[in-house]
Amino acid sequence: MPSIDHEPWESTDAARLRAAQRAELDARYDSDDHEPGAPPTAETVSVFLVARDGDGTAVGCGGLRFLSSGSAEIKRMYVTPPARGTGVATAILHALEQAARDAGVRTLLLETGTAQPDAMRFYEREGYRRIANFGPYRGEPLSVCYARDLP
Repeated sequence: MPSIDHEPWESTDAARLRAAQRAELDARYDSDDHEPGAPPTAETVSVFLVARDGDGTAVGCGGLRFLSSGSAEIKRMYVTPPARGTGVATAILHALEQAARDAGVRTLLLETGTAQPDAMRFYEREGYRRIANFGPYRGEPLSVCYARDLP
């Protein structure tokens, strides 16, 4: 299992992982304009986690943007291609869920996209249910939104 720790949004590894995610999504959507709403920042993503393999290499990340009372949005979930299928994504998601519980969050929300069927399968397998697009994703044809009530 990877080690997962809080890391500053601006850290070198956090920035590298987010840039890799953006490059992959730009290629999947054949555009760099595929995220509705305000981009996440250090000010809006209060929790940012980085997963590292046994050698200490950063292989995945994810963050939480706190919304209204009792809810938060998962942002910038990403696992490097060589680490996919190894349990890293599940470990990051579970760590984000625990961080959300610790902060008093009752419902986690997220947005993914129509060109990410692998992400949709992953979230559904992990107990997230598809919901109507929320907030900045309303009316966005490429957006697919999910929610999960935390026990």
